[in-house]
Amino acid sequence: MVAVFVLGYTAVRSPEAFKLLRTRVSRDESWQVQEILAQAFNEYCRNLGYENAIPDIKDWLADGNPNVRRAVTEGLRIWNQRDYFRDHPGVAVGLLAGLKDDKSEYVRRSVGNALRDISRKEKRLIGNELSTWDTSDSKVRMTYELASKFL
Repeated sequence: MVAVFVLGYTAVRSPEAFKLLRTRVSRDESWQVQEILAQAFNEYCRNLGYENAIPDIKDWLADGNPNVRRAVTEGLRIWNQRDYFRDHPGVAVGLLAGLKDDKSEYVRRSVGNALRDISRKEKRLIGNELSTWDTSDSKVRMTYELASKFL
């Protein structure tokens, strides 16, 4: 597992290491490995600079593998305590909100929890976002219920 974290650190300098995280590590069935994948992704973004990592964040959020999408949503928690997102919480909320109806409950739970974390300091921002959601969709409703806990 330490090797996965090292990959996250070296991925900034090694496209091969970054690709390995996404294509191989994300397929591991161990939840512990998936947690470390999330940490490795955060380490990659931190070293690159969160603002500079936004294209990679968007790319990973669009991946077909739920472990890849969750690595972003979970790895960058608590989003508004990370450089760049601290000053631009709306960017974080916009990125996360795009997965409110994700086909994977695993990902939706992570999104809801991440938005809930942000709501501790950004109640109005989260409230405004959630007010636009169609909660008649059961997937969206589940994410909404998690995200709105502290509102």
